[in-house]
Amino acid sequence: MDLAGYLRFVAALALVLALIGLVAWLARRFGLAGKLPRASARGRRLGVVEFAAIGPRHRLALIRRDDVEHLVLLGPAGDVVIERAIAAEPPAEPEP
Repeated sequence: MDLAGYLRFVAALALVLALIGLVAWLARRFGLAGKLPRASARGRRLGVVEFAAIGPRHRLALIRRDDVEHLVLLGPAGDVVIERAIAAEPPAEPEP
């Protein structure tokens, strides 16, 4: 391979890495990867029910402790409890 072939290879690699980074940034920016599944283990008392991105640096988190949920705003300046003691919905059971 000559120098032109190596330069094309490096340029193609840089382009692919840039596209992967762009897709990851867009997914994070628009909250496409923000939802977490509910914990299926019965003995657990604490868990994160769901995340929602409301800005580039701020997220809402729905935290469950026992049968009570709390809505928390997470950001770079600190964390703020928005709402306390939300009654948790029982998980929906699939119909046969």
